[in-house]
Amino acid sequence: MKRGRGIDRLLRIVARLRGKKGCPWDREQTLQSLKPQLLEECYEVLEAIDSGDRAHHEEELGDLLLHVVLQAQIRREKGDFSFQDVAHRISEKLIRRHPHVFGNLKVKDARQVLKNWEMIKAGEKETPDPSVLDGIPRRLPALLRAHRIQARVARVGFDWEKTEDVVRKVREEVGEMSRAIRARRPAEVREEIGDLLFALVNLSRFLDVNADEALQQANVKFMGRFREVERRIRRKGKSLRDCTLAEMDAEWERVKRDARLRPVASLRTTPRRARRS
Repeated sequence: MKRGRGIDRLLRIVARLRGKKGCPWDREQTLQSLKPQLLEECYEVLEAIDSGDRAHHEEELGDLLLHVVLQAQIRREKGDFSFQDVAHRISEKLIRRHPHVFGNLKVKDARQVLKNWEMIKAGEKETPDPSVLDGIPRRLPALLRAHRIQARVARVGFDWEKTEDVVRKVREEVGEMSRAIRARRPAEVREEIGDLLFALVNLSRFLDVNADEALQQANVKFMGRFREVERRIRRKGKSLRDCTLAEMDAEWERVKRDARLRPVASLRTTPRRARRS
């Protein structure tokens, strides 16, 4: 294979892997078979970003790019489109949606950029009943999808004005959930828990906190503390099954007070008006 750098070399490699004398595994892949792997690669890129390891990030971005090239190659073999068509289409979209860069439109700030983006996007749609909520993937994780929904409607002015108002809404949802629990209505409890989670995501977004990352941080914190509880109990010659709930709770409180646990890193945030899709 002729050596070279960049995307052209990758395109040639993938075409050869999918060719008649290529790799049996690559030749067997379909758009459907690649779907779960694509999702996994996206999560691995996110973990690489969080790790701060630049080499690891570079590697994972390459794995993700491979999926884009592989899917485009499969489409090319069917006569649908090629990777070059994909690149051309996104280039045209970027130019069309940035008239303040590639045209003569003047903008004051990022908020106006997003407003123009939504107007241009709405004009591109041919659906009889367009909505600002169009295009939000149903397969997004629930927390992320809630954030995206709220961010979309906020762009057109449907948003809270003060943090206190959002906090009041969260408290309102807690009260409604508590009443449903007391009434022992399972379907209503489920609905109210969903409303509470939605309100909490809204509060997170309003405060420029990524709800999914905040929950992941809480997961890591809980796991670290619980593992320390397990270690301390084992040092006493016991197992969790030997302990009462009161004993585990007491050890948990001691772990929380113990300075040996490293402090949790500060939250990374995603500005609520910075996302475009």
